Amino acid sequence: MRYFLPDTVAEATAGLTETSYRIIAGGTDFYPGQAERPVRDDVMDISALKELRGINSEAGQTRIGALVTWSDIVNADLPGKYRGLQLAAREVGALQIQNAATVVGNICNASPAADGVPPLLTLNANVEISSTQGKRHLPLDQFILGNRRTALGAGEMVTAIIIPDDASSANSHFLKLGSRQYLVISFVMVATLLETNKDNIISQVRVSVGACSEVACRLPGLEADLIGQPLNQAGLAPVEDHLKSLAPISDIRATADYRRTAALEYVRRSLAVCAEGMA
Repeated sequence: MRYFLPDTVAEATAGLTETSYRIIAGGTDFYPGQAERPVRDDVMDISALKELRGINSEAGQTRIGALVTWSDIVNADLPGKYRGLQLAAREVGALQIQNAATVVGNICNASPAADGVPPLLTLNANVEISSTQGKRHLPLDQFILGNRRTALGAGEMVTAIIIPDDASSANSHFLKLGSRQYLVISFVMVATLLETNKDNIISQVRVSVGACSEVACRLPGLEADLIGQPLNQAGLAPVEDHLKSLAPISDIRATADYRRTAALEYVRRSLAVCAEGMA
């Protein structure tokens, strides 16, 4: 194997044109995935790229650098619309994992049960992709293509997640169901975001469900039905009709029917708690 520790993004992207590196930051997915096998892949360690650290507001958007950890998210002073992401951050593995694992690594691993994806979908997150040819941006739902599959091309790396500065007065929430609270792969995840006008009428709503399909997804039909409704009706929405797009599997953790039932209940609960936080 070859180990490469670049000092700049330019050096990293140049290296990607020469060798097909596995990119690691915290390595919390990569190393456990090796089990007892020796590492045979060429590895690029981007942990020294200081330009990829930090959460910064700029030009009407917030930039979460590729080396921002889950602990960084928990400890950041962020508005209410990020509460769902911060709640998810507290449930990623244990504290030691949160201190090392990155938000960008979570989306690049592209697990159907990735904790960060549902709340990032409710934030309308975009993915900043860099190469020697420059930068391009993709909405998160176009970046993750399937189980462990992303839209990254040869010679490309993710350098940030970009959140538009919209829904500035929104509240958000996140719920995760597993066999225990920590150190568990979820059965179901739900993230919600609500914003109201001065009359407490829902003006914006976003709902996403994870671990119930190959890729976490928004529920646009439910969102459309909720817009224009009084805030106190949020948790009473007819959710069931809007879960048909989900395609949960049965595995060792839960059956498909159990996941559907849990998703229905968790969407209702998350909307209700989110609405309570707005009242």
